[in-house]
Amino acid sequence: MADIDYYVSLNSPWTYLGSGRIEAIAARHGATLRIWPVDFSIIFPASGGLPLPKRSPQRQAYRMQELARWREHLGSPLTLRPAVFPFSEPLAAHAVIALREGGDDAGAVRLAHRVLRAVWAEEANPGLPSTLATLITECGLDAGPLLELAAEPRWAERRQADSAAALARGVFGAPTYVIGAQMFWGQDRLEFVDRALVVGRHEE
Repeated sequence: MADIDYYVSLNSPWTYLGSGRIEAIAARHGATLRIWPVDFSIIFPASGGLPLPKRSPQRQAYRMQELARWREHLGSPLTLRPAVFPFSEPLAAHAVIALREGGDDAGAVRLAHRVLRAVWAEEANPGLPSTLATLITECGLDAGPLLELAAEPRWAERRQADSAAALARGVFGAPTYVIGAQMFWGQDRLEFVDRALVVGRHEE
């Protein structure tokens, strides 16, 4: 069985647009999807990237065109300028990490994808504990204990360490999918992720 290390930003529309497809691909191949909601405020400066507000007007305008194209192509609901973007990510990220580290990879992915949908399709603010609690409950998880767990300082330290490890591995953008030594950046590379899993399965 293959493992897919899945590096995400919970604010990323591209991660959102690829979310359903990476779940389907992993399920089809019996692959384990292990999610890493890393901190791109650490990764961008160290990898030569720029946060969205600092990008040139040309790049920002093209990003909007591409989002609209992919929204239409995939038939995915997506608000180009959501009410709360970027939302304050740490609490949601720490909840996802706590689930992952507790052995619930599927629950961690489910919550991360629910958070992304809340931002990009519902214009909600998952940075608010009350909103996040609702999303956790909708994922079939117990919101009270998870929010209490997510508030522990150790997850901030773990996220920082995960971000440094991602950077050392070569990650520079979201979403990034890693299978063994192969890295795939962007939801538009999911066809290659699928192919890599087919090849890997035939080599077992």
